[in-house]
Amino acid sequence: MNKLTDKVSFALIRYANCWEDADVLLKGLNPDEDKRFLSIASAGDNSFSLLISNPELVVAVDVNQIQLYLVELKREAIRHLEYEELLQFLGFSKCDSRIRIYHKICQHLPERTKKYWDQHKDQLSNGIIHEGKFERYFQLFANKILPWIHTKKHIADLLSEKTEEQQEEFYNKTWNNWRWRFLFKLFFSKTIMGKYGRDPEFLKQVDVHVGRTIYNKAAAHLKSKGAQHNFILNYNLTGDFRALLPHYLEPENYMLIKQNLDKLHVFHGYVENAIVQYGKFDYMNLSNIFEYMTPELFENTTKGLITGLNSGGKLAYWNLMVTRSVAQQFPKEVKNEEKLSKELSAIDKGFFYQQFHLDTKL
Repeated sequence: MNKLTDKVSFALIRYANCWEDADVLLKGLNPDEDKRFLSIASAGDNSFSLLISNPELVVAVDVNQIQLYLVELKREAIRHLEYEELLQFLGFSKCDSRIRIYHKICQHLPERTKKYWDQHKDQLSNGIIHEGKFERYFQLFANKILPWIHTKKHIADLLSEKTEEQQEEFYNKTWNNWRWRFLFKLFFSKTIMGKYGRDPEFLKQVDVHVGRTIYNKAAAHLKSKGAQHNFILNYNLTGDFRALLPHYLEPENYMLIKQNLDKLHVFHGYVENAIVQYGKFDYMNLSNIFEYMTPELFENTTKGLITGLNSGGKLAYWNLMVTRSVAQQFPKEVKNEEKLSKELSAIDKGFFYQQFHLDTKL
C-alpha cells in the first residue's frame, strides 16, 4: 500500500510553525497529569504545549526527518536560552546575531541534527519560524498579493480592537471588495496552494472548490472579534506574528514547558511504528493527517491508532477540506464528543479548518 512518503519529498521544512490551535487542543483533551501522549510533530509547537500538563511522556512523531531536526533545534533553544534571546533567535523579534546565538546551543544538539543546521545557517539567520514552505506561501500572499487589495491602514483597522458589530460592518463595507474575493480565491485555489504552499499530493483527496471553501471560512472569522487577537491570522495577513505568540511561548506557559522538556521524545516514522516502540498512549494529537489518506489507508491507520489507545483515551484531530471521522468509521469502539467538538471548532484560531474532532475510546 502506497503511503505519502512514496510520493512526496520530505527534504525540506514544510511547516516552521504549527497551524492548529493549541488552546483548542488542550481544552479538548483536558489531560490529567502523568499521562502519555502521541503527537504529530510538524514544527513541534503543539507537542511542546502538551508538556504543560506535566505528562509522563510526549512522543513527537513525523515521517519528515527535517521536521524533527526543527523540533530538536527549538527544544534546545528553549532549554538553554533566556526568554528574550529565544524569541530573537527563532524569529519572533528582530535580531542581527542569530548565528552567534546558535553557537550557544549547537553543542547540545544530536550530532545529525547539528550537522543539518550547520549546513543551513542561512535559514537560521532569517529566523527559522519564517523558513517553512507554508510560511513562505503566507508571506507571498501578505507581501505580494494583499497590497493589491488593501492598504496597510486597512489591515491595521481590520485587526484593531472594536465591537463585534463594528468588526462585521468593517468587513462588509471595506474589506470584502471584489479584489479580495477574486484574488483570495485564486491564491488559495487547489492549484496555487498545491504548488506554493503544500504539495499537490496533500490535496489529492480534496473534491471541493478549495478557494471558495477557504474564502467562506475566512469570511466568517474576519467578521468576528476573534480575528483581532489571532496570531495565525496576523501571520496570514502580515507575514509576521507581530506582538502575538503561539501557546508554547506565551510567558505564562513557557516556564512549565521548559521544566518538562526531558519528557519530550522525537520519533522518525509513522504513528503506528511509534506505538510499537512506546506502547499504548492516553491521548493522541493527530493534527490533520487523515486529510492526505485514501479511505482504505484511513481505515487501516485508525485501526492501529485505536489499538494503541488506552480505554477512555482521547483522539484530537482536524478536518480541513476532507471529511474524516474515526467515530463514524468505528462507532462501536470510539465515541465522538460532538457538543465539545462543535464548541471548540467555533472558537478555533485555525479558522480555515472545517472541523475539530474530539473522540473517546469506549
